Amino acid sequence: MPTDVAIPVTTLYAFLLTLTRVAGIFTFLPLAGLKAGPAAARIVLSLAATLALYPRWPRLAAPPSGIGQLIGWLLMEAAIGITIGLGVAFLLEIFLVAAQSISLQAGFSYASTIDPTTNADSTTLLIMAQLIGGLLFFSSGLDGQILKTLANSLDSQPPGTLAITRPHAEALLMAGTGIFTTGLRLALPLLTLLFLLDLSIGLLGRLNSQLQVLTVAMPIKMTGALAVLSWSVLLFPRVFEQSASVLFSALRQMLGP
Repeated sequence: MPTDVAIPVTTLYAFLLTLTRVAGIFTFLPLAGLKAGPAAARIVLSLAATLALYPRWPRLAAPPSGIGQLIGWLLMEAAIGITIGLGVAFLLEIFLVAAQSISLQAGFSYASTIDPTTNADSTTLLIMAQLIGGLLFFSSGLDGQILKTLANSLDSQPPGTLAITRPHAEALLMAGTGIFTTGLRLALPLLTLLFLLDLSIGLLGRLNSQLQVLTVAMPIKMTGALAVLSWSVLLFPRVFEQSASVLFSALRQMLGP
């Protein structure tokens, strides 16, 4: 005997709102190769994450009263997803700022390759920092933290009740300033070494003009940069975990426990 499967209208609206929030995260998630992949794969990934969050879907008492209210809800849902995605982007940009600061001084800016995220030419050290950030993202379990934060936000910030106070927004902005402060702190030891090398080479050239110091300056700087960088890479996981702790603490304060 055939039966009709009836899906409540409120459930469809809950699915649409949750999908909008999830899609906002994947739009700004700066993982290597994510944007370069086919659009269908990203759509399927968003749909799979939305269906996995079915127990946390908002329970709407009634559908939106009009198209204006629905658009307002969708904009708020997209804002929450974009906030989480941009927060993770802030975290990964720390390593890109450090790599960009080092590349110019060490001479790595002369070698370029294809950026897997933007498909544009970029320095090799910048690509390496991006790939390291992506590996740390998965090895430290941040993918699970994002899903947990997203699931909790569906309980604490249901559609139509977005309440972000000024202290919460300031906490997220302060986490964003870590892009420059933490990135420069990571690059500072290597930048100091490169400055001392430039100073020493300049003094040698000043003392004896017959020395062809310019021909050996670039290999010395690149070798010294690689030596110090191979040591400082060991600090990347600790810095990444500390920055991630600050970021997700700010997100929990903004979106709820």
